[in-house]
Amino acid sequence: MAGIVGVHGIGKYDYYVNAGNSASGAAEAMRLKWDRYLHAALGGEPRPYFTEVAYFSHLLRDRAPEQGPRAFSAMGADAHHVLAEWARQRGWGEHVTGALRTFTGWLLTRLDARSAAFAGLFAPEVAAYLTDAVRRERVRQSVAATIRRNRPRVVVAHSLGSVVAYEALWSDPALEVDLLLTLGSPLGMRNVVFERLLPAPINGRGGRPPGVRRWVNIADKDDIAAIPPDLCDSFAGVDVEELVNLDWIDFHTAEKYLGCPALDPHLRPFLV
Repeated sequence: MAGIVGVHGIGKYDYYVNAGNSASGAAEAMRLKWDRYLHAALGGEPRPYFTEVAYFSHLLRDRAPEQGPRAFSAMGADAHHVLAEWARQRGWGEHVTGALRTFTGWLLTRLDARSAAFAGLFAPEVAAYLTDAVRRERVRQSVAATIRRNRPRVVVAHSLGSVVAYEALWSDPALEVDLLLTLGSPLGMRNVVFERLLPAPINGRGGRPPGVRRWVNIADKDDIAAIPPDLCDSFAGVDVEELVNLDWIDFHTAEKYLGCPALDPHLRPFLV
C-alpha cells in the first residue's frame, strides 16, 4: 500500500498541548484521527492509511490561541489585515473604510458564531505564516522533512496546510509525489495568500510543483477558506477540480473533507 502524508490546517495547537507539548505526540494523535476520517470515505476494514501527518502548529504559535472575542482583541496588525481582506472577498464590508480594528469590530457583529470562531483562528495563523519569515521557514522545512523522510506517493493537504505543502514541495524539486490532493485550499485567495506565495506567481499564475505528477483540488461550495474554490484560474497544472457539498455547518473541517466520497476515485489506485 502506498504511503500517504497529511498536512493539517488551522487551529491544531490543542493537539500539541494535549500531547504534553510534544510535536510527535500531536502528529500521531492527528494521524489516528485522519485514518478514521478517511475510512469513512473509503469503507472496508479499518486500516492505517497515513504514514504520518506533518505537524507544524507549534511552530506558528508560542501558546494556545485566545477564544471568543478575546481572539480578535489579541490580533496584531498583520492578522487584522488578513481578516479584513478575507471578509471583503466574502462581500462583508467591502465599502468599509477606516482603522482595521474598527473594521474588525464591525465585522464581528455580522458573523455567525461558527464563522467568527473560524476567522479568529484563520487570520492569526495565516498572518504568522506569511509575514514572519523565520516561522515560515521553520514550518516549510518541517513539512518538507516529513515528506522527505516518508517518501509518500500521496500528499493530502488541508486548509493552510495546502499553502505549506505547496511551498515545501517547491522548495525541493527532489521531493516527488504521484498525487497532491488539496482540500479546502486558500491558495488562490487574492490579497491574502496568492501574491505572497514562494515562489512568487509569474504573470498572475502559480504552478504545480515540479515533483508532483498529478494535482487534484477539492473544495466545498460553502467553504469560507477556499476563496476561490477553484484553482485552475490561478495555477497551471491542476489536473482535476471538484466542487462538493459537505455540510453547511462543518464547511471546512478535515473530518468532513476526508470523509467525502469524492476522494475515493483519486486515492483508491494508491491503496492496493
